[in-house]
Amino acid sequence: MKRTIAWRLGGTAVLALGAAVPALAQDFCGGLSANGQWIGGNEGASDVATAGDYMEQMALVLQNNEYVALFSASAVSDVRLEAQGRGAGDPQIELRDESGAVVASDDDSGGNGAARAETTLQPGRYCLSMKSYDGAPMTGFVRIGRTEHEALTAGMDAPADVPADQPTDQPTDVPADQPIGPGTPGGVCDASMITAYLSDAPLDGQIATAPVTTTASVDQTAYWGFTLGAPTALSITAENEDADPVITLYDEYGSYLSENDDWDGLNSRIDMATPLQPGTYCIALNALTDTTLPITVSVAPYDAAAAQVGMYERGEASPPLDGSYPVTALGPLATRLRQDVQTTDVATWYSFDVDQPGLILIEAVTNGMGDPTLTLFDDFGRQVGYNDDNGDTLDALVTARVSPGTYLVAVRQLGEGTQALTRLLFERYVPAQ
Repeated sequence: MKRTIAWRLGGTAVLALGAAVPALAQDFCGGLSANGQWIGGNEGASDVATAGDYMEQMALVLQNNEYVALFSASAVSDVRLEAQGRGAGDPQIELRDESGAVVASDDDSGGNGAARAETTLQPGRYCLSMKSYDGAPMTGFVRIGRTEHEALTAGMDAPADVPADQPTDQPTDVPADQPIGPGTPGGVCDASMITAYLSDAPLDGQIATAPVTTTASVDQTAYWGFTLGAPTALSITAENEDADPVITLYDEYGSYLSENDDWDGLNSRIDMATPLQPGTYCIALNALTDTTLPITVSVAPYDAAAAQVGMYERGEASPPLDGSYPVTALGPLATRLRQDVQTTDVATWYSFDVDQPGLILIEAVTNGMGDPTLTLFDDFGRQVGYNDDNGDTLDALVTARVSPGTYLVAVRQLGEGTQALTRLLFERYVPAQ
């Protein structure tokens, strides 16, 4: 996989050399701006009326939280506002004007679970918030531009493109709300289509002691059913990377609830943090590589603490710095620091301190012996930068403009069970005086 996560200022992808600047003391949108970031990097570069092309940021939304993008319009403008989640992420957007009044909101008008709204804005400052529909952690892209700019989402009327699936540390889900169709692997499922049940008894009474697990190929069982006798929050997994499973959860009437393709590696997982009500449910199973290979399907109680730790292990969210999770403190970052580490598919975390504004460069080098990724966060938990493959190599490189404060970086190897000796290089540059 070759991907550089960058903020895009205008239609061209630009390496993320700077974290967006918080609104600081500026207070508008009814106070919502206090936790916002200028989508163009600063207020002057965030004017949608004069922007040469769309403006875009990638944002990590933690559980039951929201991300706020700030922008302005110096003239009356026809704008398009979009948010697209990675994997099974289902974003919602809400636009507020300078006074705090809601101007527009949307959930699924972008198609494939994405949000999209088009409206005419009067001159002023605006706040666009993005949050997850079900409150679950989510990584997504927010794009703001005029209607003549390139769209991020397909829109409700466009056919869905099903991407070819490749091994990656980031989800590449087949769009869930564009189902394959009844009677085919992974298609829409209701109670009448269930091939077999995970158990004859309601699962809520069984998974309290041990996960309920079964193994079969998609050709043998494409639709697994289960029942609940009481409200239950649960996690569903499908495992066999050689098969590359996809799971979609429906209720007994065929209503879509959730979907996942690549949760970690090529295995899949659905976390239903909000308890499912008593009734019958269907797991639609598909395999993107080989439908004859066995896939192990498991249902277990949802564990919020374990889910959070899993995000730390995959580098999807930054851990706290209170000692409850292992983070190696490197101290103040001077000009250059080298660190060797035996990396695995579980992220190794480092923290470092910056005492003045400047530029940092972090490089993970294995000389072809591994495939590392780097993810950089600030001390508030915002993702500042991410990289997998730097140029034509499998090594990783993150560059970011930083302000004084503490930063955390995660390094991990792609692929289940992989490991490699990795050399980390930290370099810091300060503005010329």
